[in-house]
Amino acid sequence: MNDLVQWDLQDVQEVITSLKHKPGALFPILHGIQNLAGYIPAESLPLIADALHQTRAEIHGVVTFYHLFRMTPPGRHSLEVCRAEACQARGSRALEAHVKAKLGIDYHQTTTDREFSLEDVYCLGNCACGPSIRIGDDIIGRVTPEKFDQLVDELTTVALEIRS
Repeated sequence: MNDLVQWDLQDVQEVITSLKHKPGALFPILHGIQNLAGYIPAESLPLIADALHQTRAEIHGVVTFYHLFRMTPPGRHSLEVCRAEACQARGSRALEAHVKAKLGIDYHQTTTDREFSLEDVYCLGNCACGPSIRIGDDIIGRVTPEKFDQLVDELTTVALEIRS
């Protein structure tokens, strides 16, 4: 899901209304809204709280506790760095530091130009080819700082060409 998706309050309300009667409805509602909008808009929290007879603080606490939920729109490209032991043994910690410095963000943040959102992951199943990253649905192995810079430059160039 990218940041070009516009969310509509009525669509969010429809997600809430369709799921609020399910047992354990909070998670299906949050997933439904995030699938719709790409994130959980702050304006949706009071609607969820009212529908589930909970406080806004309770809903906010759940959304902010679980890293899989976002309260800000994601970047155009979702980028994950594997932090599992096999990738660490193959240099992922140095790559991780390089990625953060190159993008100027930490995990669970989005670059100011809205191109990249950075997330950590604990195994991409590409252990023999670490360190590995995932960009969107593509898993890339044997990533060096130089290879990462090239990938980011290519993705940024492609995005700029599409916009012009």
